[in-house]
Amino acid sequence: MNAIIDTSSLLAFVRYYLPFDKSGTFKGLFQTKFENGEIIILDKVFDESRYISQGVILKELEFINDKKKHINTSSLIPSKKFFNLLENHFCNKDIVRLKGITEVEFEQEKTRYLTTPDANLLLYSLSIKANSPIVVTEETKTANDNKIFKKIPENCKEIDIECCSLPKLLKDHFKIDISKLTM
Repeated sequence: MNAIIDTSSLLAFVRYYLPFDKSGTFKGLFQTKFENGEIIILDKVFDESRYISQGVILKELEFINDKKKHINTSSLIPSKKFFNLLENHFCNKDIVRLKGITEVEFEQEKTRYLTTPDANLLLYSLSIKANSPIVVTEETKTANDNKIFKKIPENCKEIDIECCSLPKLLKDHFKIDISKLTM
């Protein structure tokens, strides 16, 4: 099992778990999971992390700065099927209509979206689908903020990739009882 983590989950870990991890046990577990490949960080997620809350993720989780452990996404090429999903299932057609987005503008938005960590999480997940990947995000299906493309959980559902939050990953997949950690 590979847990492909997004920026929102890394930030949640830093903000909501680390302040209570006085012994460093929990951070150590996270580091071990990252180093042995159970937690995967894409290069695009790492890059985005630099700009979130003044780089707090990279300061607090210094071990993720090892770029040799990041998954390089430059070779991920969207297939024709992926483009079909992007145009017909991943986009919010009502938002496109409401905003009066032209075909040219939609093509520009698609191109921009394909460079985002979200699109690369989906592409990478599809590329390793046989390994039963899990996309870890704090996003929910609701509250899309009038964006053209749907949130990660909704898109994962479309491509039959498991998606969960950080607490669910820890409890259900890694079998870690946070309350029993020495904090």
